Amino acid sequence: MEPEPWDTGRPRSADSQMRRIRTAVIGVGRQGRRHGEKLAGLSEARLVAVLDADRGRADTVAAELGVDAAADLADLAGGTDAAVVATPTPTHFEIAAALLERGIHVLLEKPLAQTLEQAAALVELAEARGLVLQVGHLERFNPAVIALAARIDNPRFIEAHRIAPFRERGLDVSVVLDLMIHDIDLIHAFAGAPVTHAEASGGRVFSDQVDVANARVRFANGCVANLTASRVSLKTERTLRIFQDRGYPVGRPPSQAAHQLHRQATGGGEEPRRCPRRTKALHRRRRPAR
Repeated sequence: MEPEPWDTGRPRSADSQMRRIRTAVIGVGRQGRRHGEKLAGLSEARLVAVLDADRGRADTVAAELGVDAAADLADLAGGTDAAVVATPTPTHFEIAAALLERGIHVLLEKPLAQTLEQAAALVELAEARGLVLQVGHLERFNPAVIALAARIDNPRFIEAHRIAPFRERGLDVSVVLDLMIHDIDLIHAFAGAPVTHAEASGGRVFSDQVDVANARVRFANGCVANLTASRVSLKTERTLRIFQDRGYPVGRPPSQAAHQLHRQATGGGEEPRRCPRRTKALHRRRRPAR
């Protein structure tokens, strides 16, 4: 069963805490290094190795984190329970398949693969081996998204903007698979119905792939979503607005400072509720009680 976007996915049984999961990171560039740092700090896990096509980079990160730098995937067999794959998208299928074949659980950075056929093959392989294959849709674990999801009730229209300045990263795929994919995942979970129609347009600006795109998606229950993603904008903005019969939830970071969770009313005088630091703001405007 697909996890709800507000399910943290963390172990809940006491037994799961008795043995630390031996983990490795494949690809320790910008994103992979972050995964390594997080794994090294988790009480439930023990980071044992990192691996990168650039051996010098692997050695540097391994020294920083106090682990081994593996020479190839074969070095991970027998001593690794789970691995994070944060390599360029064209390599996802080959690396993830090799790990699954070796009995290693896999957290794979999005997108899952270059093609639907490759993605389906990985899912089938993981199921056949009884292994966990999870795609890195980290927005599902964003505290603001978790709070937002709890307030969604039969949404009628969803609007998502995810824009950022141009950077020399993720250019092996389009902005749809680089940025918009997060919002595609969320709106699918929030709408709670199959997609019946989708149309989109986009264009290349600085790279060989689509750098800016807009999509309109209609669901079987009548909900409509409008998504915009750009990696060639002058600012960074993440906004998710949901229009429904009894409310208007919005997830948005107003600044780089501490963000809060608010619940505002036009007639009820509800008190604001604070949210942990570094989460997005959430506003819910309700109609006055009649």
